[in-house]
Amino acid sequence: MVYSPIADGALGAIVTSLEMTSRPPMRAMPASELRLDRWMAPTAEAYRTLYRRIGEPWLWFSRLELSDADLMQIIHDPMVRIWAVLDRHGIEVGILELDFRLPEQCEIAFFGLVPELTGKGHGKWLMAMALQMAWAEAGMRRLWVHTCTLDGPHALTFYQRSGFMAYQRQLETFRDPRITGLIPRDAAPHIPIIDAVSAPPADG
Repeated sequence: MVYSPIADGALGAIVTSLEMTSRPPMRAMPASELRLDRWMAPTAEAYRTLYRRIGEPWLWFSRLELSDADLMQIIHDPMVRIWAVLDRHGIEVGILELDFRLPEQCEIAFFGLVPELTGKGHGKWLMAMALQMAWAEAGMRRLWVHTCTLDGPHALTFYQRSGFMAYQRQLETFRDPRITGLIPRDAAPHIPIIDAVSAPPADG
């Protein structure tokens, strides 16, 4: 067993990358009352608002670090396609972001629903939509996604059941976004905040 030190105020997570290299068999589309709304040119504010609603419980922060200009460069790229998930009242309750910027492949960059909808089967419908749209792209050879140990406890097995195969695992360390102020300090209470580690008492 090997222990790796982590800096004060930092977190560590195991990141698992998964892929599928051929289109999966067609299946019946799971029933859902949700629908997708293509975001052609979302504002930075609208994007961050939805990103926070979905991702704060899991400490999503990568897009919150970006300036407006850098964020817009990504989300307005014609090869990055974003859908808001809408409920029956037209309220935005999820996100699907497919990144086709690399030739012949697609990354499911962001995929999620607000916490109130998790565990109700809507993820199966959203994944079925993601697979359908990703593999409809001409010349597609590879679809991939990554998840980490800070995500929902069933995220990895969900991707595996959806047909993805794990091909890489890495240790990621980063400053806790609740300490840096990107995310409210009371987010993700199941993950302890440790600003600094106390030194062990001196012998004697």
